[in-house]
Amino acid sequence: MPDGSLPTPRPLRDADALADAGLVPPAALPALRRVAARYAVSVTPAMAALIDPADPADPIAAQYLPHAAELEATDQERADPIADHPHTPVKGVTHRYPDRALLKPLLACPVYCRFCFRREQVGPAGGVLGEAELEAALDWFAAHPDVREAILTGGDPLMLSPRRLRHIVGRLSAMPHIEIIRLHTRVPVADPARVTAAMAEALDTETALFLCLHANHAREFTADARAALRRLSRAGVALLGQSVLLRGVNDTPGAMEGLLRAMLANRVKPYYLHQLDRAPGTARFEVPIAEGRALLAGLRGRLTGLAWPTYALDLPEGQGKAPIGPDFAERQEGGWSVRGPLGGAHFQPDRAGEG
Repeated sequence: MPDGSLPTPRPLRDADALADAGLVPPAALPALRRVAARYAVSVTPAMAALIDPADPADPIAAQYLPHAAELEATDQERADPIADHPHTPVKGVTHRYPDRALLKPLLACPVYCRFCFRREQVGPAGGVLGEAELEAALDWFAAHPDVREAILTGGDPLMLSPRRLRHIVGRLSAMPHIEIIRLHTRVPVADPARVTAAMAEALDTETALFLCLHANHAREFTADARAALRRLSRAGVALLGQSVLLRGVNDTPGAMEGLLRAMLANRVKPYYLHQLDRAPGTARFEVPIAEGRALLAGLRGRLTGLAWPTYALDLPEGQGKAPIGPDFAERQEGGWSVRGPLGGAHFQPDRAGEG
């Protein structure tokens, strides 16, 4: 380069690039090329550096490297498992709940998770809303005063330029009825170099703004990721965390505890633990709900309540997220039997006239 600096490493975007980097065996290339032709592939340098190719059970590799099983769809899987399409009043907007709606300004991500519920839509082409389409989507929010929360997702909204992101946040913040702006992103862990001072400044608003970080394993919180999250926190951005319960990634007590502790150590409040959405070719990741409930129940009492996420299943046909977490209380005659997370049980009798 003219100034003598080294070129910025680029994401690995196909099976051959992954093989050249030593992340997948050459013998697997024919099958992985077929997968990559069907579903987008992107592994950022930050994530590639975390993968141990010698470990067949590496939890970072499982999330990002294509696998031949992705082409094996089952009858229970759906191309649009949470029904985005039927609830799209204008391009880029999804409206399921009465008081909130999604704004999807683009469908590009820094990495493409192999379990993604929007895997039929996202990809390097990006699906970026044009200027007129973006303004039409923002006009929809302006015209719906019952919508109090705007949730930027996609794709990953932190893939936008700071200028474009600042415009969107500014437009939404100027709407009197928008009380909360939320952004869902992988960028601070998957591509932390994108979290610049300009990006943090673009999120500066008097409207309550929450950034919901998607991370599934403690190892994703690298030094660079921690610095990116600290930059956002210093800029006044409130940080939440969401994860997907994944076989081979975070389905053991140690892995889940490590993830939740890593979030809190980085000022990220665990918010949601999602049961896997049944997108095509994702069966290898699914953990039965009974196992998920038992996993969380075993952590109650070992972890501070700050670490406790809502374990939820996003129902098909756009029926919303239903909490499916473990129960510690059971109704009995005259009161409630409540299990203690540290052992034992307590019977809480009804007061007079209750029950």
